[in-house]
Amino acid sequence: MSNGVYMVAAKRSAVVPRGGAFANLRPHELAAPVVNALLQDAAIKAAQIEHIVLGNGLSGGGNVARMVGLAAGLPESVPALTLDSQCCGGMDAVQMGMHMIGAGAAQLVLAGGVESYSTAPRRIARGLHGAPDHEYQRPPFAPDPARDPDMLDAAAQLAAMRKISRSAQEEFAILSHQKAMDALARLHDEIVPIADIDQDQFTRQLSARLCAKLPVLTGDAETGLTTATTAVEADGAGLCLLVSEAMLNAQPHWQKRAVKLCGGISRGSDPAMPALAPIPAIQHLLQQLELSASDMSVIEMMEAFAVQAMACLEETELPLDRTNLGGGALARGHPIGASGAINLVRLFYEMRRLEAGAFGLAAIAGAGGLGSAMVMQK
Repeated sequence: MSNGVYMVAAKRSAVVPRGGAFANLRPHELAAPVVNALLQDAAIKAAQIEHIVLGNGLSGGGNVARMVGLAAGLPESVPALTLDSQCCGGMDAVQMGMHMIGAGAAQLVLAGGVESYSTAPRRIARGLHGAPDHEYQRPPFAPDPARDPDMLDAAAQLAAMRKISRSAQEEFAILSHQKAMDALARLHDEIVPIADIDQDQFTRQLSARLCAKLPVLTGDAETGLTTATTAVEADGAGLCLLVSEAMLNAQPHWQKRAVKLCGGISRGSDPAMPALAPIPAIQHLLQQLELSASDMSVIEMMEAFAVQAMACLEETELPLDRTNLGGGALARGHPIGASGAINLVRLFYEMRRLEAGAFGLAAIAGAGGLGSAMVMQK
C-alpha cells in the first residue's frame, strides 16, 4: 500500500445466542448503536466518514451497510458496501477499507460486520425441471456436493483425521470460557450496551464434568464434537474506524491509541476442509511481511470449533498462551458475518495494553475453504 493505514477506534455489541436478548433486533438495529458509540469514542462527526463497508452472510440480500449508515445518522452522501464471504465477511470488510485508504480513495472508513441469526429470513429455492420449491438452510459453497460438506461434519472429520480427542477439545473450550470470565471487567470497554445487554451472554464457568455429560453432535465417541466444542449461533456487530496516516497526524489525540494495519490477506483452500483455510492465509501474510509466528505478541484465532482453532494454531506454530486472551467464539458465540470484525475489535483492545512496536494477528475461516488474516502493530 502506498499510504499507511491505522485503526484508531473499535467497538462491538455483546454477542448473544440466537433467540436471546437481541432476537427482535434487525441487523441495522444492532449495528447503528455501535457506529454512534464509535464516532463518539473517536470524537469525530458522522459527516467525516467517507465510506462504510460491512460483512454480512444471513440477511438474504440487500445492502445492510446502507441500512446501518442511514440508521446511524450518517449523511445520505456516504456510500455503503455490503460483502458476503460468510464467516470471513467482517474481516474482509476491514481489509477492503484498508485497501481503500491505502490506495488514496478515502481518508476515514467505517468497516466491520453485523449478523442477526435470530432475524435471518427463511430461504426458499425455486424448483427446477418441474420440481417443487423447497426451503433450504444454507446455499452451496462449492459446486461439487462431495466438496461441500456440512460445517459440523467437516470439523468432525478434521478431528478424526488429526486424532484430536474429544477431551482435548473440551479442555480448549473450558480454557476459552475461563479466559472470557477472567476478562469480563476489561471487556466492558469495547462493548456498546444494546437492549440493556453489556456483556457476552454465553460465557460461563464450564467444567470437565459438564462437558463429559454432553452428547456427541457428530463424529465418533473418541473425537466427536459437542455443544461445548462448537460455537453457538449468535447475533452481534463489530466496527472499526480506519484512517490514513495524514488524518492520524492531524489528530494528535488518536496517536496514543492508534494501531497500524501492517497487512491483510484472503486465501482459498480445499472447500472440503474449510476449518484449515486460515493456515495458508496466515503463512502467506507472515511471509509477505517478513515476520514469524513468534513475533506475534497477541493472537485472535476464530473458534468456530475447538478443533479448528487447535489445528490452525498447531500448523502455524502460533502460541496458545498468547491466543484469545479474552476468550474466543466458543465462549461468546458465532455471529457469522460479524465474527471476523469482532476478532479485530478484540485484537485492537488487547494491543492497546502492549508496548509500542508489538505485533498482533487475527485470523478466521469461512465456508467454501476461505481464510482471512490480518496483522497489526502497536
